[in-house]
Amino acid sequence: MSRTRNAAVLLAAVTLLALAGCSSGQKQQADNPGGAVIRTASGDPNGLRGAVLDRPYALPAKSLTDTGGNEFNLRTSTKKPVTLVFFGYTNCPDVCSTVMADVASALTKLDDAVRGDVQMLFVTTDPARDTGPVIRKYLDRFDPSFVGLTGSLTSIKDIAKAVGVPVEGMKKLPSGGYEVGHGAQVLGFGKDEKATVLWLDNAAIGDMAHDFGKLVEDNR
Repeated sequence: MSRTRNAAVLLAAVTLLALAGCSSGQKQQADNPGGAVIRTASGDPNGLRGAVLDRPYALPAKSLTDTGGNEFNLRTSTKKPVTLVFFGYTNCPDVCSTVMADVASALTKLDDAVRGDVQMLFVTTDPARDTGPVIRKYLDRFDPSFVGLTGSLTSIKDIAKAVGVPVEGMKKLPSGGYEVGHGAQVLGFGKDEKATVLWLDNAAIGDMAHDFGKLVEDNR
């Protein structure tokens, strides 16, 4: 690859990984600690429609707490061939609910046998307010099978950084409350616990459904 072409691809990768300010609607550049390079969908030989990573992100072997108060290890507690991971919070006024609804809708387009091989993990970026019951009530609006996870903010930030998702922490609002800046991408992990594809918050539901099915097919 030429130096010019390589620079263009890297720039595209940084631009694609955007930080979602849930109430402001503004986006900034995100950290990309893994140095992952993103191919366009048309450049993916496997036919995936999401943003494809040349350097996969590995899911850390870290534990958080699920909505029932039980320990949940991101590697050993995920038993299905495909694991989807999203970082967000229940008080997010727009982006998080939209993404969760889109993922839920995409999953309904799959056959039951395929849908049963996909696990969705929602990791809160606001553990101070998102208790287990709060997360459970929130996720049940979209799909009761979605797993909600919480833990210390430090642990959550470390896990998010390892998979290329920036988490800013609290930003106070004039109203007295606060919002939490975080990356809005959904990451798709296979049975090797590595993510080779992600979908941004504006991904088409049909494209996600296609890719979820393809990932299951490739990881059974």
